[in-house]
Amino acid sequence: MTIPDSTYMMENGSIELPCTPEEEARIIQELISKAESNLKQGNLYYVISNRWFMDWQRYIRKPLGAYPFNEHATESLPSLLPNSANRPGPIDNSDIIIREADSGDDDPQLLRTLEEGRDYVLVPQEVWEKLSEWYKGGPALPRKMISVGDAKQLSVEVFPLCLNLFDTRDKSHMALRLSKKASLHELYTIVCRLKEIAPEKAHIWDYFDKRKHTKLVASNQTLEDSNLQMDQDILLEVQPEGSLPSGFGFDSTGNDLALVPVEPLRSSVTIAGGPTLSNGFSTGYSSNAYQGSSLNSSYGDMEDGYDSLRPASKGERGGLAGLSNLGNTCFMNSALQCLVHTPPLVEYFLQDYTDEINRQNPLGMHGELALAFGELLRKLWSSGRTPVAPRAFKGKLGRFAPQFSGYNQHDSQELLAFLLDGLHEDLNRVKQKPYFETKDSDGRPDEEVANELWRYHRARNDSIIVDICQGQYKSTLVCPDCNKISITFDPFMYLSLPLPSTVTKTMTVTVFYSDGSGLPMPYTVTVLKHGYIKDLAQALEIACCLRIDEYLLLAEVYDHRVFRYFENPTEILNSVKDDEHIVAYRLPKRVAQLTRLEISHRYLEKCIIDSSKASERKLFLTPLVTFLEDPHNGADIDFAVHKVLAPLRRKAFISSAPGLKDGAENGSPLETIEVPMNSCTIQFGREGQSTECIDPVGNSSMELTFHLCLTDERGTNCRPVTKDTVIEPVRMQKVILDWTEKEYELYDASYLKDLPEVHKSGLTVKKTKQEAISLFSCLEAFLKEEPLGPDDMWYCPCCKEHRQASKKLDLWRLPDILVFHLKRFSYSRWLKNKLDTFVNFPIHNLDLSKYVKSTDLSESSHVYELYAISNHYGGLGGGHYTAYCKLIDDDRWYHFDDSHVSPVAELDIKTSAAYVLFYRRVKAQQNGVVGGSFQCHRSS
Repeated sequence: MTIPDSTYMMENGSIELPCTPEEEARIIQELISKAESNLKQGNLYYVISNRWFMDWQRYIRKPLGAYPFNEHATESLPSLLPNSANRPGPIDNSDIIIREADSGDDDPQLLRTLEEGRDYVLVPQEVWEKLSEWYKGGPALPRKMISVGDAKQLSVEVFPLCLNLFDTRDKSHMALRLSKKASLHELYTIVCRLKEIAPEKAHIWDYFDKRKHTKLVASNQTLEDSNLQMDQDILLEVQPEGSLPSGFGFDSTGNDLALVPVEPLRSSVTIAGGPTLSNGFSTGYSSNAYQGSSLNSSYGDMEDGYDSLRPASKGERGGLAGLSNLGNTCFMNSALQCLVHTPPLVEYFLQDYTDEINRQNPLGMHGELALAFGELLRKLWSSGRTPVAPRAFKGKLGRFAPQFSGYNQHDSQELLAFLLDGLHEDLNRVKQKPYFETKDSDGRPDEEVANELWRYHRARNDSIIVDICQGQYKSTLVCPDCNKISITFDPFMYLSLPLPSTVTKTMTVTVFYSDGSGLPMPYTVTVLKHGYIKDLAQALEIACCLRIDEYLLLAEVYDHRVFRYFENPTEILNSVKDDEHIVAYRLPKRVAQLTRLEISHRYLEKCIIDSSKASERKLFLTPLVTFLEDPHNGADIDFAVHKVLAPLRRKAFISSAPGLKDGAENGSPLETIEVPMNSCTIQFGREGQSTECIDPVGNSSMELTFHLCLTDERGTNCRPVTKDTVIEPVRMQKVILDWTEKEYELYDASYLKDLPEVHKSGLTVKKTKQEAISLFSCLEAFLKEEPLGPDDMWYCPCCKEHRQASKKLDLWRLPDILVFHLKRFSYSRWLKNKLDTFVNFPIHNLDLSKYVKSTDLSESSHVYELYAISNHYGGLGGGHYTAYCKLIDDDRWYHFDDSHVSPVAELDIKTSAAYVLFYRRVKAQQNGVVGGSFQCHRSS
């Protein structure tokens, strides 16, 4: 028998009618809501290709909350998706898994370069089961929810830990995949089961970088806490019957690996250079790490590549060791190299800093981050160029900042911000922070207010990081209504500078008259790139000379229908993609009391190759929006359509419609609209009527000028409009205008086709890559006065209202170490963009004197020299970070590319990849000689 297209065959032979799109959306949304209300460790989630998932969402025309753990992921979805007539095929995850021709793996692996929201989505188990029931396909990619970090944040482990098991007996390799939250006991259980050996005979070693490190003892300690990394080796030794246990420096099997020495026991000196701590903070970071091991070392948690604790001083040619990439950790390596080559930090962490560790600070990390960073710095400054694998440091980072756990690429500046703040809190010398009530400036001299606030700040925040990295800027707010001026002085750790070419952008919008008084006209306006919809509307109002009794209704047009209306004035402009098509309809301000009429256009296409196929109605042209005043019947809609189309009327037919404004001077009477034919032709009925919209009950529709259909929100149901059709009083009415031969003769439809894109980004990118801007212009863009955004309103104490005040920043006090972050990346609901504009920055003699507003003559020099750069190459998805660092003592620059370190000429360090710039103050000394000496200002 023939099965209708709207059904499919079940496995048992029965035929099931699938749900409607609306019903599917409702069921899935209910399942998602239920899952989100029951989040807990161990829940199963499934990975689905975003390509298939977007097709399904287009089909149901509704984005769903399937991203409980990525708050930005849903921003990549529009608020209303265009309808797709076709139901998607089986679930297809083939584009996100590793394809191996001869692999019979029942557990397909995900590509490592995937990003959530861009390449895949995560759905709860119940949602997967329902979608799989409806659509079949696959393969299924289940993942467990785990708890990450000290804060026990829930997250789906998309990429489980992969370990390479090396068996010393036959030198075979085997890949093991298990959660990083699995225990060492579970690891032993899995290995012994696969290798069919007794647990008491198995000995597993951390074999990172093909080198024995620590024996892993079966315990409840997790693989993550054991510092095991993605794709690293672990070594299996099996004790033969009657032999001594392994661990004496030789492998009992007698193979070549027996010559690998076991790590020597460590001394009882702390990593900070002082005696062993007595309050539970032993020289190892984890007091219960590796318990029960006969080879347990108090340094079992320390960095790899450092065999013994050397005296805390710079080694010969120190500072030239690279950092191993542990899997997309180039961002971390770049930031760390810049920090460990900061002269005052080197001086500080090579000394005994144990007395300054603040273990009670609730804002800190119990001193553990400072200890881990200090130990890593000491490794890198010991003599030699052997690369260091920062496994212990990465483990601490993942504990206290779960956003940096795992193996995804991250932002080096975001990591830098976390590290500076975390190091400050761990090393804050203030144990009990005093309380101060800040006072308004009230006309007092700026110097007095600035010094008072700085004293308050230093009384609560006193660390090496504040000593060298924190400055102060002046913030001036002015109320636009009462002109109240508020002045505050705030500390800063670094300055995030916009690139001037990214401050503004041009946007092209086509404006339509809703009353038929003029032709549509595109306008290109300049707006703040990080502005709001209301800023775009205001710029368009000026450009198109909007009347005082009108307002602009902005909308996005997609696939010849209104995709969405921008009715929220505070929606950010970054939500508008460059290749979208935006229109604006001029409507009367009193439209709230009127009925808005949305008019879509349709033509009838008939396939001439296969005459057996039915004619198909297709949308084309740009929708129009007008208004109805107290509508009663179909004649009112017909008149409104007639009025809004009036400017498109061809000259040859103007005389037949007296009273209509002549607005089509530029149109050609003989010009006709082109429609996509694809071996098809437009078919008209008798007397030019579209055969798709013939009134089924008679010819009453012929009494109207146009062939119109009332439609619903989705545009699926279509009811012909007659003269006597009753129009219900609603806020918005949607109709479809079926074009016939008559409309093509009367109206020049070319004005309704080929909308311009919002922004021609390709031309702009080409221009900015050739363009060079200075660091000073970036700083001036940062300091210039600008209004606050609607989401950042200031409460005026005089007006007693929140006001959109203007804000002006000025530098007041500069630190010894000045960090500039160049804001190359912009984020929107669709894209993460990077600007490769070359910024010309000084290497020597960066003089900021004219930007510092303080008149305090005791203030130090405002001249700086560059000593480190964090670079980012490529795009956001597959980019790479490196660092340029200067060894001050050698007066030479080096390129740090993960584990590879090489000298680089000073002339070559200026590139368009420069992302974070590190400057140190050049301190004036006697006899006109400048120097770069630093002092760590410790409290007595």
